[in-house]
Amino acid sequence: MEIRVLRYFLAVAREQSISGAAKVLNVTQPTLSRQLQDLERELGKQLLIRGSRRVTLTEEGMLLRKRATEIVDLVDRTKAEISSSEDDVCGTIAVGSGETEAMLYIIHAVQRLRARHPGIKLSVLSGDPQDVSESLDSGVLDFGLFVEPAELAKYEAMKLPVEDRWGALVRSDSPLARGMQVRPAQLSQQPLIMSRQSEREKIISNWFGKDVSQLNVVGTYNLVYNASLMVREGMGVALTVEGLVNTDADPNLTFLPLEPKLTMDIDVVWKKHRVLSRAAELFLQVLQDESMERMANQGTAGVA
Repeated sequence: MEIRVLRYFLAVAREQSISGAAKVLNVTQPTLSRQLQDLERELGKQLLIRGSRRVTLTEEGMLLRKRATEIVDLVDRTKAEISSSEDDVCGTIAVGSGETEAMLYIIHAVQRLRARHPGIKLSVLSGDPQDVSESLDSGVLDFGLFVEPAELAKYEAMKLPVEDRWGALVRSDSPLARGMQVRPAQLSQQPLIMSRQSEREKIISNWFGKDVSQLNVVGTYNLVYNASLMVREGMGVALTVEGLVNTDADPNLTFLPLEPKLTMDIDVVWKKHRVLSRAAELFLQVLQDESMERMANQGTAGVA
């Protein structure tokens, strides 16, 4: 399976047309068709359904598109990393994460690094913990942001000096919005909108002091923007992390921290025994330096 042919296949999947992909690739349509047929014979599976107007992917084709994207991206990143010089480091730092404001910490570190090495880029994969873990294990990602509790045994990890704080996103005309915080007794009978991640269900159960099955859960989400729409339309109260919804820009929504306070630590993780690129090594050093600086400043502020 050649990288060139995988690029051909991805172009067809993107354009949904062999003729359209041929124009983009600057190859003849018969040549492209022959390469795709050879790929299907090599794999022993049909990858494309050739319709009169457009091409669609079979189930095996969709799997190959996912894997081919990972392979081609890895090849391109490797070429960039090897070709860069010691003084002029370039390459892509690939980070995977769920929704968390801690991503700002990553962005600031990359900006600081790019001030010295403008050839460095940041690629962010947004996904749930399983997506991020699989991409780390396959080498597609350099780093992942894991929200505790998390399985860290097979990774190297560095705890960030930041944390996610949980709260309730409510309509501004709700009686709950009159307070400064919200307690378990106030939410126990409310219609709730919760994250689909099972790890977060356990955290919420502990905070309520009862199993999630005993709560009035009317909806779930994996993207908090969609949860905010449900709240805005009066479907219920969303339990989410602070900072993900800009309530200043939406007067219809109010965020209330949970009381007792509920927070989660954030870890930057990377695969054990993996040889990091020069760009990834420098990024990790910047993260470590900034973490030490921040902890030192917090210590100084505490003494004062």
